[in-house]
Amino acid sequence: MPDLAAVDWSAILPFIAVGFAAQIVDGALGMAFGLINSTILVSVLGVPPVVASASVHAVETFTTAASGISHVLHRNVNWQLFLRLMIPGVIGGVLGAYVLSSVDAGVAKPFVMAYLACIGLYLLFRAWRGEVERREPRVIAPLGLVGGFLDAAGGGGWGPVVTSNLLIQGTEPRQTIGTVNTAEFFLTSTVSLTFFLAMGWKAFTLATVGLLIGGIAAAPLGGLLAKRVPARPLMAIVGVLLSLTSAWTVYQAVAQ
Repeated sequence: MPDLAAVDWSAILPFIAVGFAAQIVDGALGMAFGLINSTILVSVLGVPPVVASASVHAVETFTTAASGISHVLHRNVNWQLFLRLMIPGVIGGVLGAYVLSSVDAGVAKPFVMAYLACIGLYLLFRAWRGEVERREPRVIAPLGLVGGFLDAAGGGGWGPVVTSNLLIQGTEPRQTIGTVNTAEFFLTSTVSLTFFLAMGWKAFTLATVGLLIGGIAAAPLGGLLAKRVPARPLMAIVGVLLSLTSAWTVYQAVAQ
């Protein structure tokens, strides 16, 4: 565990900024905190994937708690959908953390990201056409299981996988984002505990401290933004973000 008394605070300022920006995006759009931070830790700083995932999930335990409270206060949560997502999500998260701690799960990541990029383009097309009709989602528990697994094994993915697929099924954007964010707290808490039991304190670095400070500072703002932004532009922004982040991840995997 980092010695906070000996921390060079100027060195972690970039991580505070990244954590703040990533949490603003995640809280408002229901995705990208894990993807943004894991990408920077692994691709820019050379942190091993298992350590990056453990660090990000430790931070998300706190940021998703603050973000979830914000969404609850702004009435952005569908509690029936929450329960149907949260339980299989936790199960999938434990399985994903175990796989990442034992084997290389990065092989499938480019294929998952290519799929999400296509989902993002489709959401963007629907927003452009004005198609934001409401429907009851049919595929929920399997979606939570897969989303939880990919989130733990890939260092991020719960929001992109679950939020985007629920929107495809016709759920209301504001409540979808709030519900997925709130359920993520239980997922990240379970995944963090699993990593801690498998790896101990060596999973957590000074970068974790910076991401935590920035993320907690930004977390209360996400629920307000999700409540204020209309459904059509919200769906469009989700589509753009999902397409760009997924395409960038695929490019990095192919370029290696």
